[in-house]
Amino acid sequence: MGSVFGRSFQVVTFGESHGPAVGVVIDAVPPGIPLDASVIQRELDRRRPGTSRFVSPRQELDQVEILSGVSQEKTLGSPIALLVRNKDARSSDYQAIRELIRPGHADYTYLKKYGLPPQSGGGRASGRETVGRVAAGAVAKALLGLHRTSIRAYTVAIGHVQANRVDTDFAETNPLRCADPDRAEEMAALVDRVRSENDSIGGVVEVVTDGVPAGLGDPVFHKLDGVLAGAMLSIGAVKGIEFGAGFAVTQMQGSEANDPISSQGFLSNNAGGILGGISTGQPIVMRLAVKPTASIAKPQKTVDIYGQDRTIEIKGRHDPCLCPRIAVVAEAMAALVLADALLQHISCSKGVP
Repeated sequence: MGSVFGRSFQVVTFGESHGPAVGVVIDAVPPGIPLDASVIQRELDRRRPGTSRFVSPRQELDQVEILSGVSQEKTLGSPIALLVRNKDARSSDYQAIRELIRPGHADYTYLKKYGLPPQSGGGRASGRETVGRVAAGAVAKALLGLHRTSIRAYTVAIGHVQANRVDTDFAETNPLRCADPDRAEEMAALVDRVRSENDSIGGVVEVVTDGVPAGLGDPVFHKLDGVLAGAMLSIGAVKGIEFGAGFAVTQMQGSEANDPISSQGFLSNNAGGILGGISTGQPIVMRLAVKPTASIAKPQKTVDIYGQDRTIEIKGRHDPCLCPRIAVVAEAMAALVLADALLQHISCSKGVP
């Protein structure tokens, strides 16, 4: 089911939403990187449910267990296995709809490809799978931190409400990860309204990486922006991505879209930190289109696994807006790509990480 990611810094995630546990195995992490459970736990706490009214109320502490690859708070160079046990799955919430195809979910495509009926909580297609990604991303961030590379993601739009400025420190304290203190209440009111209507809403998450050295990535088939795009689109709710000026370049002339260069460096960043598939050394800027949560209690038309017309109302515990938790997952995926690209780059040049 495509659970392996990366070429040098390679991860394999495992587990289902309502199984006993989820987790990840990470291979080719260099030895000697400072790492302990608290580093990983901090990232998992940022993603976990049950932290505000804007996320799923599922009560999971998401306590990480390091099974291998770390000793005396440093990586060994051997595979790192990380496990998080599921404690609050409620499969009974899905009994009434166990033969119904949920609109917007992977139920239909999994049935056609694998012959699998809908799994409780979405099974492998659930957002619960991203626990392993975030845990692995924490390890990747530890590696990137040695090179002064940092990654921040935050919400810049929910529905029609858009941020006009970015305050990353505020975003980290806001339950919607809204980057604009002046629009936070309006975003919250919108999410509250759609939730009261048994509905959900989408938004835009911006991801910015600072301190990325120039020269990461490969031209042609492994362009850095191409790999980042694939990583972001592998997140279930992400339906689009743009870099730098993004779709706005369609309304520019070349003289506007090009980033002038001086002896002091680039004078603008319409390219979003990548040219020819290789990092320029500027911040890499991405914006992600996040769809509304597919699980809603509002009645919807569907079919059952036998193809008969039905109506479905999805009960259970679901996020009214996915942006605040998608932001953390997006940071993790960016970290995995950049750690992989860094190790690829080092293997082709002198030096060690």
